[in-house]
Amino acid sequence: IDPRMMRRIGFPWSPGLVQRTCTAVGGTIRTVALALEHGIACNTAGGTHHAHRDFGSGFCIFNDIAVAARVAQQQLGVDRVLIVDLDVHQGDGTAAIFAGDDSVFTLSVHCDKNFPFRKQQSDLDVALPVGTGDEEYLQTLQHSLPDVIAATRPDLVIYDAGVDPHVADRLGKLSLTDAGIYARDHFVLATCRAAAVPVACVVGGGYDKDVSKLALRHCLVYRAAAGVWGHA
Repeated sequence: IDPRMMRRIGFPWSPGLVQRTCTAVGGTIRTVALALEHGIACNTAGGTHHAHRDFGSGFCIFNDIAVAARVAQQQLGVDRVLIVDLDVHQGDGTAAIFAGDDSVFTLSVHCDKNFPFRKQQSDLDVALPVGTGDEEYLQTLQHSLPDVIAATRPDLVIYDAGVDPHVADRLGKLSLTDAGIYARDHFVLATCRAAAVPVACVVGGGYDKDVSKLALRHCLVYRAAAGVWGHA
């Protein structure tokens, strides 16, 4: 593999990296299938939204979101897909892959001054200033997501629930709290359920030296899913 390609990805090559990458993509495909069957499903990996059609980038090798969306359309009877990307970084790979494709709508809510420094054009980009906290973030989401769902009438939502907007995240630059992340996830899932749209969740980004705290943040989307679907 070209060393320059690996530098762009950000990981050293290893057999474990290959296995992890392929497993995550397969997991998101399975998550989509389960969401279509049950209304909700959450992967414990995925969200590699910086991977483009022909190259990897930003710790992402294959774009599991894009692959799963196409599998849903080609094999699972889905016509329209809405990708809701709330990772703190713009989903540039996903936006580029589906540019000009009316069957997939890409919504990205991200920090304006953060990676990738050369942004792509999503169908709807909402760029937030550095330091945005819970209240402003949630108001922005509440003003955009319901209208997007009403306008696109998707058969499936794929939700990138990245926790890197958290105030303690090393690469985030936004200021959401645990409560804010939970409220965000709950709102997304409740909005999808109210619209009777199946939603498949992936964990997305999160960067903290304290792995235990990071794991708890990633658990918030599962707690929100259990709450919205009446199991918590």
